[in-house]
Amino acid sequence: MKKTKRKAFNFLRSYFDVVNKLQTDEDKLSFLMAIINKQFLNEDPEELKFPVDLAYDSQINAIDSSVKGWIRASKVDLQGKPQDTPPTPSKGKTQSNPKEEEEEEKEKGEYTLSDKQKFLSWFNKRRTEYLKIPSHCNTWSRNDIANHKELKRDYTIEQFEKAMKSFCKDKFYLDSNNILPNYFLQPEKFVKFLNAYNSNKAIQPKAGDPTTW
Repeated sequence: MKKTKRKAFNFLRSYFDVVNKLQTDEDKLSFLMAIINKQFLNEDPEELKFPVDLAYDSQINAIDSSVKGWIRASKVDLQGKPQDTPPTPSKGKTQSNPKEEEEEEKEKGEYTLSDKQKFLSWFNKRRTEYLKIPSHCNTWSRNDIANHKELKRDYTIEQFEKAMKSFCKDKFYLDSNNILPNYFLQPEKFVKFLNAYNSNKAIQPKAGDPTTW
């Protein structure tokens, strides 16, 4: 029996939607077992067949975020080994010590003020563009700071653009007037919006926008 310290994970609606697009029971089982093994054992799937590989890749942001979040909150890996450092980042990404990074940015006088101004300027510009109404959001809480730092370590500006476009189309948030930065910056919600982006056309930062935060 494979050992894991994790008791449960959220089975997202997007997993359900994707599995129902697969044609055979074999492919569906392969997709579901890939998610289960990653969530409970942090094992990456090997040699998935097409289209299972494509289906799994479409959900990798949500899956990775869930695993990292559990490890970060539990301070142990999925087998119970204590974790003194954040989980290993995805391929091609480097990850610095968050405390060292924060101190370095504070010394430069850039962190709270600069990140707030850059992000909120971008957020208001996109909200105005997509919703066709003026936007003057200026809230920036401690949770926003922490969530923003976490997201910008794991995601690119292109992924922020995609998530924002989906966020401004979400009927729940439009109806409840919750088009605010703190909703967008919550990691689980951010991943939801990123996965909801269905276009294959990459969105590039526009002229005058920051290329990083």
